[in-house]
Amino acid sequence: MRAKILCVSANDSPSGQQTTTSAGRAATHDSAFLRACRREPVPHTPVWFMRQAGRSLPEYLKVREGIAMLDSCMMPELVTEITLQPVRRHKVDAAIYFSDIVVPLKAIGIDLDIRPGVGPVIAEPIRTRADLARLRDLTPDDVPYVTEAIGMLTAELGETPLIGFAGAPFTLASYLVEGGPSRNHERTKAMMYGDPRLWADLVDRLAEITAAFLTVQIEAGASAVQLFDSWVGALAPADYRRSVLPASAKVFDAVAAHGVPRIHFGVGTGELLGLMGEAGADVVGVDWRVPLDEAARRVGPGKALQGNLDPAVLFAPTPAVEEKTREVLDAAAGLEGHIFNLGHGVMPSMDPDALTRLVEYVHTQTAR
Repeated sequence: MRAKILCVSANDSPSGQQTTTSAGRAATHDSAFLRACRREPVPHTPVWFMRQAGRSLPEYLKVREGIAMLDSCMMPELVTEITLQPVRRHKVDAAIYFSDIVVPLKAIGIDLDIRPGVGPVIAEPIRTRADLARLRDLTPDDVPYVTEAIGMLTAELGETPLIGFAGAPFTLASYLVEGGPSRNHERTKAMMYGDPRLWADLVDRLAEITAAFLTVQIEAGASAVQLFDSWVGALAPADYRRSVLPASAKVFDAVAAHGVPRIHFGVGTGELLGLMGEAGADVVGVDWRVPLDEAARRVGPGKALQGNLDPAVLFAPTPAVEEKTREVLDAAAGLEGHIFNLGHGVMPSMDPDALTRLVEYVHTQTAR
C-alpha cells in the first residue's frame, strides 16, 4: 500500500528547491532545538526521541503493513507520513528523518536486506581488499527519494526542524564485515587488528559515502544531522582513537561548511565521550549509563549534550518517570546546551502516551 497524506510537494525546479530549503531553514533557525544545539538560551529544554518515528505508534504499524523496511525508506510519501506522526502526536521539538542506516549501502548496490527480528544482513560481506571495489561513490542520483521526501517534509513541518541522519563508519563497517548484527564483532576486530591498512581504507571509504548521504539530506533541507555509531561502544578508547576517530572526523569535517548542527551518538560509549567530542560534532549524545554532569566533564567545554533518560523508565508509573526525568534535568542544569532525549531509542512495546506525557513534563518543568 502507499501512504495517503495531505502534503505540499517540493518545487520541482532547482531554483524553487533552493528557495524552499532556504525558507525552511529560516523558519526553524530560532527553534528551541537548534538554539540548544548552538548552546544559546532556550524558552524550554527541547525534546525529541531516537526512533520516535516507528514501531511504538499504531499509526506507523498501520501505514507500514505489508511493506518491507527498505521499500518503505524509498517511498517519499510514506517517509513523510511516518516522519510527521510523532510530531503530531507527541509535540516533539524536532522530527527525525525516517530511514535506516544501511540505505546508502543499498543505494550503491550492496546486496543486503533487513530481516525482521534480525536486522541488516549482507549477502556478500566485505572481507578482502578486492571487496572494497564494491563500495563506489554515492551521488544524489542514487537517492532521489531522499531529496523528494525531505522537500515534502520541510513544507509540512513549518518551524519544526528536521534532523537528517546516517550510520557512522565503524557501525556500517561492522555490518559489512560480519555480514549482519554481531554480539562480539569478532571479524570486525580481527580485520582492525590484523590488517589495519585494509581496515583504515574501509572506514575511510565509508566516511566518504556517509558524508555524501548526509550532504544530500542537508542540501534538500535538513536543519541538523546525527551520526549514529550504534556498535562503537564495543571498543576500548585506544582502539577508537587509532582506528575509528579519523573516519568519524572525516564525516563531520565534510559537512561542516553547510553550517548545520552535527550530533554524534553511540551506545555504551561512556569511556569514549571525550574522544567522540574530539571527532568534531557540535552535540554529543549520551546514553543513560553516565549522568549528564559527568558526561559534560568528560566531553569538555564547547559542546552541547543530548540525552539521557533510560528508555526502560518509560514502562514505570508516571510518578516514577517524572522523578527520573527530574534527575536528568537536574544533572543538565549547568550545561552549555541540553537537548532532552532517551539514552537510546524508543522501544517497540512502549506506550506512546507515556512519551507524550514526558514531552509535556519536560516542557513544563523547564519553561523560562
